[in-house]
Amino acid sequence: MINFTNLEYLKEGTIRQKEAYKVLNELNIIEDLEPYSPVLSGTIPINIDLPDSDLDVICYVSELNIFYQLLIHLYGEQPGFNIKSVIINDIESIVASFAYQDFPIEIFGQNIPTTRQNAYKHMIAEYMILKEKGDEFREQIIYLKSQGYKTEPAFARLLELDGDPYLSILQLHDKQFDI
Repeated sequence: MINFTNLEYLKEGTIRQKEAYKVLNELNIIEDLEPYSPVLSGTIPINIDLPDSDLDVICYVSELNIFYQLLIHLYGEQPGFNIKSVIINDIESIVASFAYQDFPIEIFGQNIPTTRQNAYKHMIAEYMILKEKGDEFREQIIYLKSQGYKTEPAFARLLELDGDPYLSILQLHDKQFDI
């Protein structure tokens, strides 16, 4: 399995993954946010992205106010910069977004280790499914996404999962890793 906590895999990936690696390095995101265990999650790492897919960087943050101010300091001058504090699944979270070159970027912080955050768990479950199901399944996911489906609902539709697609994908992750 790919070590998604180390961005080196992007250097050998698709054109879009190589571009993502370059952008993350130009902005110094991984180094600047290193104390927060940043991980690129979402569709680009697992090669089911669309041309307008964003770079989702998740972080493990215990001091949300300090992180909030740091993001303003580091990226506040970037085009379209926006930052907010929100509650997601009863967990206080910081979400900053901005644009850089051809990428929308979102930086997300919660007081949960990055590899235990839902975004990471979704990505890992989807990666394992893609590995098992192959390229035709990957193309079907990309097609559904191009038709307006979000990632988890696209997986749920093709896998014929009932109920909340986000919860269903988390359950697949937890079952895979016996959590």
